[in-house]
Amino acid sequence: MDDRQLYETILGLGAPWYVARVELRPEAQEVRVTLELEEGVTLHCPECGVTAPGYDRSAECCWRHLDTCQYRTVLSARVPRVRCAEQGVRQIRVAWAEERSRFTALFEALAIRLLKETTLSGLADLMGLSWDEAEGILKRAVERGLERRDREPLRFVGVDETSFLKRHEYVTVVADLERGAVAWVGDHRRKATLEEYWEGLSEKE
Repeated sequence: MDDRQLYETILGLGAPWYVARVELRPEAQEVRVTLELEEGVTLHCPECGVTAPGYDRSAECCWRHLDTCQYRTVLSARVPRVRCAEQGVRQIRVAWAEERSRFTALFEALAIRLLKETTLSGLADLMGLSWDEAEGILKRAVERGLERRDREPLRFVGVDETSFLKRHEYVTVVADLERGAVAWVGDHRRKATLEEYWEGLSEKE
């Protein structure tokens, strides 16, 4: 197994992407893994999924991956853009990272696990991130969680009120009893507060 096959296996990479080359950069304590797309691949619009003609390729994009031993590992690729008749020019999505993120999904998964044990500052220090990078990973995780919650209707709901701060300001909390998670928080502890939650539900919820 050569270095390219090794990283394809480590990354779980499959067609149409492949590892074109692996560069060891000792002076920078970095491994640079360059990914390329197979020729002749049918491209699709990332928004509506229809087949679309290629438009161009982006400048080199880079994503931080899990370290290789003590070396920082970076994936790089020039990602195609397509011209969709409905959506216009759009960049296709890649399998190893979320849109707008400059970290691989595996890197972000480890970061979220660490955030259960430490603060944003602790995460930044442990993983060599800036505060903004650490906060961005947290925000994307929250967005994913909210999207999943919106797709999964509540079956068992609990309602409680709680105070915070020394002025005894109250909020109403709606909990998903099945999953053990907070589903909604509203200001005050009035009947109108809970009505606001019920009125905001869709029919499927």
